[in-house]
Amino acid sequence: MNKASRVDLTAWGEQPPLFVTLLAREVEQSNRARAAERVGVSRTAVSLVLVNRYPCSTDGVERQVMEVLGRIDCVALCEVITAEQCQTYRERKAPTHNPMAMQHWRACQNCPSNPNCNAQENAHARIH
Repeated sequence: MNKASRVDLTAWGEQPPLFVTLLAREVEQSNRARAAERVGVSRTAVSLVLVNRYPCSTDGVERQVMEVLGRIDCVALCEVITAEQCQTYRERKAPTHNPMAMQHWRACQNCPSNPNCNAQENAHARIH
Protein backbone atom coordinates (compact mmCIF):
# COMPACT_ATOMS: atom_id res chain seq x y z
CA MET A 1 0.00 0.00 0.00
CA ASN A 2 1.41 3.35 -0.95
CA LYS A 3 1.88 5.91 1.82
CA ALA A 4 -0.56 8.33 0.17
CA SER A 5 -3.36 5.73 0.23
CA ARG A 6 -6.29 6.46 2.53
CA VAL A 7 -8.01 3.68 4.43
CA ASP A 8 -11.75 3.60 3.76
CA LEU A 9 -13.60 3.76 7.09
CA THR A 10 -17.09 4.37 5.70
CA ALA A 11 -18.28 1.05 7.17
CA TRP A 12 -17.94 2.70 10.59
CA GLY A 13 -20.29 5.56 9.72
CA GLU A 14 -19.74 9.29 10.26
CA GLN A 15 -17.50 9.06 13.34
CA PRO A 16 -15.38 5.90 13.64
CA PRO A 17 -14.15 5.04 17.14
CA LEU A 18 -10.80 6.57 18.05
CA PHE A 19 -8.98 3.23 18.05
CA VAL A 20 -10.16 2.57 14.49
CA THR A 21 -8.96 6.01 13.37
CA LEU A 22 -5.56 5.44 15.02
CA LEU A 23 -5.26 2.01 13.43
CA ALA A 24 -6.18 3.41 10.02
CA ARG A 25 -3.56 6.16 10.36
CA GLU A 26 -0.93 3.55 11.25
CA VAL A 27 -1.89 1.46 8.19
CA GLU A 28 -1.73 4.57 5.98
CA GLN A 29 1.78 5.34 7.25
CA SER A 30 3.05 1.78 6.75
CA ASN A 31 0.83 -1.14 5.72
CA ARG A 32 -1.58 -3.63 7.30
CA ALA A 33 1.08 -6.22 8.13
CA ARG A 34 3.42 -3.73 9.82
CA ALA A 35 0.56 -2.10 11.70
CA ALA A 36 -0.62 -5.52 12.91
CA GLU A 37 2.88 -6.42 14.05
CA ARG A 38 3.33 -3.11 15.89
CA VAL A 39 -0.04 -3.39 17.64
CA GLY A 40 0.35 -7.11 18.40
CA VAL A 41 -2.63 -8.49 16.51
CA SER A 42 -2.96 -10.42 13.25
CA ARG A 43 -3.08 -8.79 9.84
CA THR A 44 -6.50 -10.37 9.38
CA ALA A 45 -7.74 -8.72 12.58
CA VAL A 46 -6.53 -5.33 11.31
CA SER A 47 -8.29 -5.82 7.99
CA LEU A 48 -11.56 -6.97 9.58
CA VAL A 49 -11.61 -4.16 12.15
CA LEU A 50 -11.02 -1.51 9.48
CA VAL A 51 -14.01 -2.72 7.45
CA ASN A 52 -16.14 -3.17 10.63
CA ARG A 53 -16.52 -6.94 10.10
CA TYR A 54 -14.60 -8.26 13.09
CA PRO A 55 -16.60 -11.37 14.10
CA CYS A 56 -16.59 -10.75 17.86
CA SER A 57 -16.00 -7.97 20.37
CA THR A 58 -13.29 -5.50 19.38
CA ASP A 59 -12.45 -4.77 23.04
CA GLY A 60 -9.14 -6.67 22.91
CA VAL A 61 -8.05 -5.01 19.67
CA GLU A 62 -9.12 -1.62 21.01
CA ARG A 63 -7.08 -2.15 24.17
CA GLN A 64 -3.98 -3.13 22.14
CA VAL A 65 -4.33 -0.21 19.70
CA MET A 66 -4.83 2.35 22.46
CA GLU A 67 -1.88 1.00 24.45
CA VAL A 68 0.50 1.12 21.47
CA LEU A 69 -0.82 3.95 19.29
CA GLY A 70 -2.86 6.02 21.71
CA ARG A 71 -0.03 8.00 23.33
CA ILE A 72 1.08 11.38 21.98
CA ASP A 73 4.13 13.43 22.89
CA CYS A 74 2.44 16.82 23.23
CA VAL A 75 4.93 19.64 22.80
CA ALA A 76 2.36 22.21 23.91
CA LEU A 77 2.14 20.49 27.31
CA CYS A 78 5.69 19.04 27.31
CA GLU A 79 4.36 15.62 28.30
CA VAL A 80 2.99 12.38 26.92
CA ILE A 81 -0.82 12.35 26.85
CA THR A 82 -3.43 9.86 25.73
CA ALA A 83 -5.12 10.18 22.38
CA GLU A 84 -8.38 10.90 24.21
CA GLN A 85 -6.79 13.82 26.07
CA CYS A 86 -5.40 15.14 22.80
CA GLN A 87 -8.82 14.91 21.16
CA THR A 88 -10.46 16.69 24.12
CA TYR A 89 -7.97 19.56 23.99
CA ARG A 90 -8.21 20.09 20.23
CA GLU A 91 -12.01 19.79 19.95
CA ARG A 92 -12.98 22.15 22.77
CA LYS A 93 -14.08 25.71 22.12
CA ALA A 94 -11.37 28.35 21.96
CA PRO A 95 -10.62 29.39 25.58
CA THR A 96 -10.68 33.15 24.99
CA HIS A 97 -10.63 33.84 28.75
CA ASN A 98 -7.17 32.33 29.34
CA PRO A 99 -4.07 33.30 27.30
CA MET A 100 -2.10 30.14 28.24
CA ALA A 101 -5.01 27.86 27.41
CA MET A 102 -5.52 29.76 24.14
CA GLN A 103 -1.86 29.23 23.21
CA HIS A 104 -2.28 25.50 23.84
CA TRP A 105 -5.55 25.40 21.88
CA ARG A 106 -3.91 27.15 18.89
CA ALA A 107 -1.04 24.66 18.96
CA CYS A 108 -3.62 21.85 18.86
CA GLN A 109 -5.29 23.33 15.79
CA ASN A 110 -2.00 23.12 13.83
CA CYS A 111 -0.71 19.85 15.28
CA PRO A 112 0.04 16.89 12.99
CA SER A 113 -1.80 14.68 15.50
CA ASN A 114 -4.97 16.61 14.61
CA PRO A 115 -6.70 14.70 11.78
CA ASN A 116 -8.41 17.94 10.68
CA CYS A 117 -5.11 19.77 10.23
CA ASN A 118 -3.35 20.13 6.88
CA ALA A 119 -0.06 21.26 8.45
CA GLN A 120 1.33 17.73 8.58
CA GLU A 121 4.82 19.03 7.79
CA ASN A 122 4.92 20.90 11.13
CA ALA A 123 5.89 17.83 13.11
CA HIS A 124 5.88 19.24 16.63
CA ALA A 125 4.16 16.20 18.12
CA ARG A 126 4.71 12.55 17.54
CA ILE A 127 2.65 9.49 18.27
CA HIS A 128 4.35 6.79 20.33
